[in-house]
Amino acid sequence: MDAFAKKLSQESARPTREEAEEAVRVLLRWAGDDPSREGLLDTPKRVVKAYSELFAGYDADIDDVLGTTFEEVAGYDDIVLVRDIPFFSHCEHHMLPVIGKAHIAYLPSGRVLGLSKIARIVEVFARRLQTQEAMTAQIADAINQGLSPRGVAVFVEAEHMCMAMRGVQKSGSTTLTTTFTGSFKDSAAEQARFMSMVRGR
Repeated sequence: MDAFAKKLSQESARPTREEAEEAVRVLLRWAGDDPSREGLLDTPKRVVKAYSELFAGYDADIDDVLGTTFEEVAGYDDIVLVRDIPFFSHCEHHMLPVIGKAHIAYLPSGRVLGLSKIARIVEVFARRLQTQEAMTAQIADAINQGLSPRGVAVFVEAEHMCMAMRGVQKSGSTTLTTTFTGSFKDSAAEQARFMSMVRGR
């Protein structure tokens, strides 16, 4: 379990399922509806079950997710890129959905990750209350810590429902964030090559 999740589990006892369901009933009443009406009777249970899936990243151990790395790379030492990894997250300010894609690359230093592991790293951090900026940095840091590559590049593009559904109500606007470490951070040419590969040119 990463440091953030460990600190969270140490500092706050998780409410029971019954307490969580009662909290949903309170919100339903606050919204102006009647949680005892037929259509809402099972809503608290459904919401709590959905939250256990949507926020499963808090219970994930990033070391387990990274798992085994491989040395059999036949001398390959150039960019490894997995692009267009879809994700769903929730903003920590309004708890509204964030829908986007992540593009992740690294320059191996003798070892590589299984490709599915990269998508799973995105999933762990996406399934927490997030800011896009923090999530971008967390993905890069996890790969750095687990693999010690020569460099990591992460590019995340997402639409935030807190902008589309409320406030300024600007649907279709996209937020872009990047993090570069190691050789990617030190070389504008490597950054440009990464972005060109992401865009498929």
